Amino acid sequence: MDASTYLSAPCSASSLPFWKTNTITVPKDLLILREDDPRLPWARKRYANVPYFKLLHPMNYVERPTLPIGFHFICPDEKALSDHIASCYIDVGATADELAEYRLHPTFSPDLWLAVVDEETGEIVASGIAELDTSIREGILEWIQVTPEYRRMGWGRIVVSELLFRLQGRADFVTVSGRANDPSNPRALYESCGFTDGIIWHVLRRP
Repeated sequence: MDASTYLSAPCSASSLPFWKTNTITVPKDLLILREDDPRLPWARKRYANVPYFKLLHPMNYVERPTLPIGFHFICPDEKALSDHIASCYIDVGATADELAEYRLHPTFSPDLWLAVVDEETGEIVASGIAELDTSIREGILEWIQVTPEYRRMGWGRIVVSELLFRLQGRADFVTVSGRANDPSNPRALYESCGFTDGIIWHVLRRP
């Protein structure tokens, strides 16, 4: 896909960020269709379907969040981030080795790995990764998660807002994706942070 096609409508042009669209080969057992694709009703009857949303932040206004007293930001290493991801999810995860591969991405930037630490316990309460495609100035949010007992307290919004702030002046827009049926409703978090232009993509796997 050429850059102009993607930039004309990043959420509807591809389910993936631009750099992944042009580097990742979709496995033969997967079919990825946009919600308005006429083939979708047929495919949903035959394939296992997992819908994902994709949203965009236009970076027209970004305010840096204020951390409560007793908490601070760190740049976590692969092990700390992997352990935190494992504590936040039951059915998905990322090993330290898998996260180390992110450092090899052309979009890697060390200051865009982020975690919030509770100074009293030394534990990570929320974390996330952003990437930056300098070729088209697209920021991408990945692995935004909050420790279960700290949810519904605004920590997800703090991580997202801080990553957006760090991308300000470097990215013209930021995209994020997530499972549409996730019980934690991540889409509501991102929309509360200013993300819009939602598109649903269906990842269909052949049985």
